[in-house]
Amino acid sequence: MNIVVAAAEVAPWSKTGGLGDVCGALPQALAARGHRVMTVSPRYKEYPDAWDTGVRARVHLYGAAHEVRFFHCLKAGVHNVFIDHPCFQRSGIYGDSSGAYADNLFRFALLSRAVPEAATLLPLAGADGSPGMGGAGMGERVLFHANDWHTGLLPVYLHATWKSAGRFRGSACTIGLHNLGHQGSQPAHEFAGLDLSTRWWGSLEYHGRMNLLKAGIVTADKLIAVSPTYARQIQHDHGFGLEPILQWRRNDLHGILNGIDTSWDPAADPHIAAPFSAGDLSGKAVCKAAIQQEMGLPVRADVPLLALIARLDAQKGIDLVQAVLPGLMRQDVQVILLGSGSPQYQNFFRESRARWPSRVGTFIGFSEPLAHRVEAGADIFLMPSRFEPCGLNQMYSLKYGTLPVVHATGGLADTVHNFDPWHDRGNGWAFRDFTAGAFDEAVGWAVQTFVRHPEAFRSIQQRAMREDHSWERAAAMYERVFEVALERQG
Repeated sequence: MNIVVAAAEVAPWSKTGGLGDVCGALPQALAARGHRVMTVSPRYKEYPDAWDTGVRARVHLYGAAHEVRFFHCLKAGVHNVFIDHPCFQRSGIYGDSSGAYADNLFRFALLSRAVPEAATLLPLAGADGSPGMGGAGMGERVLFHANDWHTGLLPVYLHATWKSAGRFRGSACTIGLHNLGHQGSQPAHEFAGLDLSTRWWGSLEYHGRMNLLKAGIVTADKLIAVSPTYARQIQHDHGFGLEPILQWRRNDLHGILNGIDTSWDPAADPHIAAPFSAGDLSGKAVCKAAIQQEMGLPVRADVPLLALIARLDAQKGIDLVQAVLPGLMRQDVQVILLGSGSPQYQNFFRESRARWPSRVGTFIGFSEPLAHRVEAGADIFLMPSRFEPCGLNQMYSLKYGTLPVVHATGGLADTVHNFDPWHDRGNGWAFRDFTAGAFDEAVGWAVQTFVRHPEAFRSIQQRAMREDHSWERAAAMYERVFEVALERQG
């Protein structure tokens, strides 16, 4: 297939969270399966590894023609294309300390309009010199994959501008749903600037305003949520108002669990004190001692070491951690808290360290090497998110034998299954009711298993580490959905 992935973020060039991770890793996994793949995202700053193709395009928005330039970087078999325009070159991707940028509608409409131009104008050769993406090498049969509200207008423009003119008629467009909490809602009067006929107003309108995510949901050929459970939840109580539309599209809605970055591998991780694997966990004990020392905690192999790595906001359930921590501190456990965000939760981290200096280690901020070391050294990982479309940290924890305790929502419910001691099944502990009591009980089961049944705990670790959460598995599932979307075009 010819596949074009359009997104506001593509790691490692641009990233604020999981969207950038997915749109950096999934295209590479698809290319490894033999497809010709292009990503298209904004050029937010100068990328040293991306060269100016010299190709220009003029797109119409807000009553004027706007020239965009195309930059390119071939990496891991993927043609990464960056749309260059002054509106993208800001200090942040979506906003700054003053809030969201006022012209975000223009910025991301410009991105959506430029995606088919890139697929048409860029005759990019393959790494081996074979005909590549774009231009005559791509032809008219393309699978476009939009992501979240930022490219929700892509399927609209494909129909309104390109297919109506006889182009890309054999093509299809799917949309990835990563987080329905952000929908690109805009005042109705802004519709006049989008260079669309009024017949498309119904696709964008929702409760008297424009909703770019709704536009993508109703005009895309297929919808792909980032986990099976999230695909079900957004039809009922996690759709942030879009539940009726998602129920209407339920037959075209698929849930595919994200994969994880293969550089997170305890057997070959350059950031950790010693390598280890499911077959030889001795290095994990070395990593535990090293992170205890680094975080100023007593070096003890016998004490359960619990860890939390999170963005500090209400979604991540930090309030539940606040509620259960005093009770935990009455037990013989240690806790590492790593993250940044809400000032009230950062103060909670500081106060916890001051109150229990030999039991709690904290780091306010984010350091990926430190995150690797915490995952490698901890015994139990805490992830009590209110909602979690997919989640990655629980899968990294499983890979590192750091058994997760999670709220059974979204991708957490799909990846973490309660330990059943009678049948020796499961890979962690999941609680269903979002309450401090339910969380405390689940943490208690994890701690008691570590303390009283160390052999069972080790068995769970080994089973968790052998699970397959690779992008190769996820890419095969995306491939099948893409194929069906294209088959519908005839």
